[in-house]
Amino acid sequence: MPIVVNKYLIGRHFVGIALWPFIVIKDPCLKKDVFFINHERIHLRQQVELLVLPFYIIYLIEYLVRLIYYKNSQEAYRNISFEREAYAQEGNLAYLKERKWWSFITYL
Repeated sequence: MPIVVNKYLIGRHFVGIALWPFIVIKDPCLKKDVFFINHERIHLRQQVELLVLPFYIIYLIEYLVRLIYYKNSQEAYRNISFEREAYAQEGNLAYLKERKWWSFITYL
């Protein structure tokens, strides 16, 4: 999993993003943040499970549905099933070793 530093990531809330097979980060210091990297690695696993492109399509659709529901972009983002799983498990550094396929479904 290559980590790429790009200080021009769009948006003030973006500090990093998982774009198969890369983790793109704004600040090189994030390379040392094991919980942040684990969060992004969880997204990479989700992308593999859904064969990458469907992940992004589902992610966008789920974001839009939640945006209509919550009427708040940050709340919509935090309630996307992929994000809920990644945030819930980012502190568990053994999670990817024990994680079952399609685990994000339990966070819908």
